[in-house]
Amino acid sequence: MTPSQAPALGVAIITGAGSGIGRAAALALAARGWSVVLAGRRADALAATRDLGPDPARVLVQPTDVSDRDQVEALFGAAVDRFGRVDLLFNNAGTGAPPVPLEDLSLEDWRRVVDVNLTGAFLCLQAAFRCMKAQSPQGGRIINNGSISAQVPRPRSVAYTATKHAMTGLTRQASLDGRVFNIACGQIDIGNAATEMTARMSRGVLQADGSVAPEPTMDVAAVGEAVAYMAGLPLEANVQFMTVMATSMPFIGRG
Repeated sequence: MTPSQAPALGVAIITGAGSGIGRAAALALAARGWSVVLAGRRADALAATRDLGPDPARVLVQPTDVSDRDQVEALFGAAVDRFGRVDLLFNNAGTGAPPVPLEDLSLEDWRRVVDVNLTGAFLCLQAAFRCMKAQSPQGGRIINNGSISAQVPRPRSVAYTATKHAMTGLTRQASLDGRVFNIACGQIDIGNAATEMTARMSRGVLQADGSVAPEPTMDVAAVGEAVAYMAGLPLEANVQFMTVMATSMPFIGRG
């Protein structure tokens, strides 16, 4: 590991880093001096994220399908080979299914969402635990992206809602099991950040009463700042759960 490759504030792995929330978190962390490992399926999108940051020399691009155990292991191995350790995992990669009635969702779409949102998050948690337990000094932080769908569902989103509720279970279990190893685990639940995935919000989305209405969004950079705040705490402190959302979106009293 050369001096230019050595960790600054810390070493962060971010999944789903090619766009949206993952990109915003990567840029916010890089701006604070973190060395950043960008994971996602599209190498070109990851490279675009890297090039937007202040110091590309402190960024490693590692194309990764988080639902593939071997690729997840390769991701963490590459991070350690380049930077020496892993201090933070932002478990952010996720996908959704077509907004169809529950009874019409295909088994293929169900499994695809579960593979990425739940199994992928679990595989990254496992790899992070192994890495953080073995390194010296021991420990690190994991931040899971729960989404506000971890708290309340949208209509016609059974696969996404089920996996995001399950993410809360992963967060609680990892927080408990990580204590003895100085591993802190928290969750950020995000509502209506303006990304490619939420572009439809301005055109109108299905509401609980059956109507279709546009919803307010917020600058995704605000989410990056929230993740950076959670990441920047000393390990003896932890944000267990944070909700950051567009102020006027239908959530409190949703529907």
